[in-house]
Amino acid sequence: MAGGWTRDGAVQEQIDASVEDAVKRARSNIQSGESSRFCEECGSAIPEARRDAVPGVRLCVTCQSIFEDDAVATGGINRRGSKDSQLR
Repeated sequence: MAGGWTRDGAVQEQIDASVEDAVKRARSNIQSGESSRFCEECGSAIPEARRDAVPGVRLCVTCQSIFEDDAVATGGINRRGSKDSQLR
Protein backbone atom coordinates (compact mmCIF):
# COMPACT_ATOMS: atom_id res chain seq x y z
CA MET A 1 0.00 0.00 0.00
CA ALA A 2 1.45 3.32 -1.03
CA GLY A 3 0.69 6.45 0.91
CA GLY A 4 0.76 9.78 -0.89
CA TRP A 5 4.01 10.18 -2.79
CA THR A 6 5.70 7.10 -1.35
CA ARG A 7 6.34 3.90 -3.26
CA ASP A 8 4.92 0.54 -2.25
CA GLY A 9 6.61 -0.86 0.85
CA ALA A 10 8.04 2.45 2.03
CA VAL A 11 6.04 2.42 5.26
CA GLN A 12 7.25 -1.08 6.11
CA GLU A 13 10.83 0.01 5.41
CA GLN A 14 10.38 2.87 7.89
CA ILE A 15 9.03 0.48 10.51
CA ASP A 16 11.90 -1.95 9.93
CA ALA A 17 14.44 0.86 10.22
CA SER A 18 12.89 2.02 13.50
CA VAL A 19 13.01 -1.50 14.93
CA GLU A 20 16.61 -1.95 13.76
CA ASP A 21 17.63 1.32 15.43
CA ALA A 22 15.97 0.26 18.70
CA VAL A 23 17.74 -3.12 18.63
CA LYS A 24 21.12 -1.44 18.02
CA ARG A 25 20.48 0.94 20.93
CA ALA A 26 19.53 -1.93 23.23
CA ARG A 27 22.56 -4.00 22.23
CA SER A 28 24.89 -1.07 22.85
CA ASN A 29 23.66 -0.94 26.45
CA ILE A 30 24.49 -4.57 27.19
CA GLN A 31 27.40 -4.80 29.59
CA SER A 32 30.07 -7.46 29.32
CA GLY A 33 33.43 -8.32 30.78
CA GLU A 34 34.56 -8.51 34.35
CA SER A 35 32.47 -6.72 36.97
CA SER A 36 33.97 -4.02 39.15
CA ARG A 37 34.30 -4.68 42.87
CA PHE A 38 33.65 -1.03 43.68
CA CYS A 39 31.24 1.49 42.18
CA GLU A 40 32.86 3.83 39.66
CA GLU A 41 30.69 6.74 40.84
CA CYS A 42 30.63 6.61 44.63
CA GLY A 43 33.30 4.02 45.45
CA SER A 44 31.07 1.79 47.59
CA ALA A 45 31.48 -1.97 47.39
CA ILE A 46 29.31 -3.80 44.86
CA PRO A 47 27.86 -6.97 46.43
CA GLU A 48 29.05 -10.27 45.00
CA ALA A 49 25.48 -11.30 44.20
CA ARG A 50 25.09 -8.23 41.94
CA ARG A 51 28.43 -8.85 40.26
CA ASP A 52 27.39 -12.45 39.53
CA ALA A 53 23.92 -11.47 38.30
CA VAL A 54 25.00 -8.59 36.04
CA PRO A 55 28.15 -9.31 34.00
CA GLY A 56 30.30 -6.22 33.55
CA VAL A 57 28.52 -4.19 36.22
CA ARG A 58 30.27 -0.90 37.01
CA LEU A 59 27.81 0.89 39.31
CA CYS A 60 26.13 0.08 42.62
CA VAL A 61 22.34 -0.19 42.68
CA THR A 62 21.88 3.37 43.96
CA CYS A 63 24.11 4.97 41.32
CA GLN A 64 22.63 2.78 38.57
CA SER A 65 19.13 3.93 39.57
CA ILE A 66 20.21 7.58 39.43
CA PHE A 67 21.88 7.01 36.06
CA GLU A 68 18.75 5.38 34.62
CA ASP A 69 16.49 8.13 35.98
CA ASP A 70 18.69 10.80 34.39
CA ALA A 71 18.95 9.01 31.05
CA VAL A 72 17.19 10.82 28.25
CA ALA A 73 14.36 8.84 26.75
CA THR A 74 15.15 7.94 23.19
CA GLY A 75 12.75 7.01 20.48
CA GLY A 76 9.89 8.75 18.87
CA ILE A 77 11.90 9.45 15.76
CA ASN A 78 9.62 11.03 13.20
CA ARG A 79 10.59 9.15 10.06
CA ARG A 80 7.39 9.94 8.20
CA GLY A 81 7.52 13.67 8.71
CA SER A 82 3.75 14.09 8.64
CA LYS A 83 2.32 17.20 10.26
CA ASP A 84 0.06 15.06 12.44
CA SER A 85 3.00 13.20 13.98
CA GLN A 86 4.93 16.44 14.51
CA LEU A 87 2.10 17.93 16.55
CA ARG A 88 1.99 15.07 19.05
